[in-house]
Amino acid sequence: MSKHPHLDPAAMADNVKEQAQQIWLAGLGAFSKAQQEGTKAFEKLVSDGITMQRKAQITAEEKLAEATHKVTQVAHQFNERATGQWDKLENIFEDRVAKALTRLGIPSASELSALHARVEQLEKQLGAKPKAAVKPKAPAKSAPAKKAPAKRAQPKSKSVK
Repeated sequence: MSKHPHLDPAAMADNVKEQAQQIWLAGLGAFSKAQQEGTKAFEKLVSDGITMQRKAQITAEEKLAEATHKVTQVAHQFNERATGQWDKLENIFEDRVAKALTRLGIPSASELSALHARVEQLEKQLGAKPKAAVKPKAPAKSAPAKKAPAKRAQPKSKSVK
């Protein structure tokens, strides 16, 4: 026998066999335990999954509501900005049209209103009744053109032979 037991080939073989046996038994024990607790573990996993699914669904609904709210706010802001821009554009257009009409000598609506008010005031002062709008008369019909008289046939002159 050798001086060192851990270097003895027979002792080493026994040791390996013993360790293999222990590993085998540990595996059988784990398998048995998994079978016994498998149903309980499976049910626990299902329960945990249901809880997780509910939390995920609630979170998703919250995120969807938040996103919907943000999109609604952005759409409202965009609408306000667009309306403001259209109002500015409309004012610019109205100003330019008014300037063009003024250059052409066409009175504005307020000037026409003031003129109508002044005419009414003058009519009251004069005691005159406002006249109805005058309709333009139709042009007089011209007499039909006379036919030209028919040409008379002139007698043939006899030539003297």
